[in-house]
Amino acid sequence: MSEKVAVVTGANKGIGFSVVKGLCLKFNGVVYLTARDEKRGLDAISKLKSMGLSPEFHLLDVTNVESIKNFADFIKTKHGGLDVLVNNAGILEWGDVYPSYEAAKRNIEVNYRSLLSIEKYLYPLLRDSARVVNVSSACGHLSNIRNKKWIEVLQKKDLKTEEINRFVDEYLQSVKNGTFNKDDFADDGKHAEHRVSKTAMTALTMVQQRKYQDKNIAINALHPGHVKTDMANGGGLLEPDEAADTILYLILNASQNLKGTYMWFDKSLVDWYDYEGDYYCRNIE
Repeated sequence: MSEKVAVVTGANKGIGFSVVKGLCLKFNGVVYLTARDEKRGLDAISKLKSMGLSPEFHLLDVTNVESIKNFADFIKTKHGGLDVLVNNAGILEWGDVYPSYEAAKRNIEVNYRSLLSIEKYLYPLLRDSARVVNVSSACGHLSNIRNKKWIEVLQKKDLKTEEINRFVDEYLQSVKNGTFNKDDFADDGKHAEHRVSKTAMTALTMVQQRKYQDKNIAINALHPGHVKTDMANGGGLLEPDEAADTILYLILNASQNLKGTYMWFDKSLVDWYDYEGDYYCRNIE
């Protein structure tokens, strides 16, 4: 039987680093810490090895298609497949509450569009009973969206990736041409780019789950909590290890029948489709 393989993206610090640490302790297989910066990645590996752990490192820039293809080829050649994938790489630039088009585009490229390339090249390597966790956010709940047309589309049970792409493109176009409307979003539209990218990520989770149902692959999204990392701009209530606990639960302990769900940081399941629910992200500025 092939050795099991786990991969965590954006793992040189924060939640990703804590997930790798937890997997090294509890996962029966090889664990890959990936990062887009080789030095930072290798520094993280050294830190984990000083704790007596044995992760592997591989360079992976999720915004670079060639980097993803190279990594996929490496995994296929060396291991033949993949059992765990944690899509953790993400950004949130705090400079402007209402970002420029370029800043909004950067956020969406990392947090959402990268997942489309990852799906294309890495998902074919997922073995039967594999588990995928998409690290979303409170910004990734549908209640962040107030535009009725968008809500109607994203609520569809037969939603297609192309329709999510159109939602994302319409938002970006509104920023580009100056028609952005704060009323299309919760919390006066603050950091709408993050709400769009993370909502698109969660919606994609549901779409992907339907696509891979036949292989018994469990694909879930979660809000890891307000974590003390760079992404929280110095704020945050949870330590990265605490946030990682819910991700590790989805990988190691949750039922394989738990599929296409949106989990809150306390391990409760939240109805992602409840657009009138009180789950949206507040005061990100």
